[in-house]
Amino acid sequence: MTLQERLTASVVQLFSEGEQPLSQTHLYPGDPGLFGPGSVSWKVMGDVSSFVGGVRALLLQALHPEVAAGVADHSEYETDPLGRLNRTSLFVTTVNYGSMPEVHAAVQVVREAHTPVSGTSERGIRYAANQPRLGAWVHNTLTDSFLEAYQTFCQVLDPAEADQFVQEQSKIGELLGVAELPLTAADLRTWITEHPDLGESEALRQAWSFLRNPPLQPGQLLGYRVVRAAAVATLPHSLAQLGGTSSRKVAVFGGRRLISSLRWAMKHSPAWKAALDRCGSSYDATKFRSFEDPS
Repeated sequence: MTLQERLTASVVQLFSEGEQPLSQTHLYPGDPGLFGPGSVSWKVMGDVSSFVGGVRALLLQALHPEVAAGVADHSEYETDPLGRLNRTSLFVTTVNYGSMPEVHAAVQVVREAHTPVSGTSERGIRYAANQPRLGAWVHNTLTDSFLEAYQTFCQVLDPAEADQFVQEQSKIGELLGVAELPLTAADLRTWITEHPDLGESEALRQAWSFLRNPPLQPGQLLGYRVVRAAAVATLPHSLAQLGGTSSRKVAVFGGRRLISSLRWAMKHSPAWKAALDRCGSSYDATKFRSFEDPS
């Protein structure tokens, strides 16, 4: 097995953990969900570049001291390294591709999970996970990260499509009660890079240290390191510096090679296929994998 094949198998293993989404979506025929066929969100989120986007979002989220404190104080990520990533993946997949009943159920699960999450950050500021301003940082960094990963490792969208993606994703933020939802890609990036509440913290250092070398199985760790390096390479320079690192453009090259192999091996998201089936839409079945396919 070549190194490229080993890396591909490693990432497939890494992102095949967790609960299968949309297991009941066939019960809602004709329901387009939040976006529906033809949306930019279905195209962007259905590409394997979203793996890089997910890790990038975790890195960015830790730059907010109150968000980082909430994760450090209430998450079990050190003993369950894939748990938060997989729970986030399940939520993101469901709200993007699910029927409206599935979307509302997923939002309710997140709201209930966030209710007891509160405390005081290292700099003495009280936080609560359901605060609209903290929710905005989490939501907006996810949107920016998925968009950046797609445009870096798949294809560049024209400005109108990029803005449409941001506007579509803002519907998720509205359901979560998030404040401050930029509606263009440029405004979103500015909102993130010029956010006034970011800063260094021990929770940030712990999170980034953990994400640098999580306790994964050897087979998972190989591919994860390439994905993480690719994610770091796409961070805005000022924010990478705040996290104590610098982006390396060579990692973008390595990420592109890996994502290209993954795209060939894993095809488009099975959730996208399930949503198209639910909507009765036609598609090229050879470009999609099913949930039943072996990883």
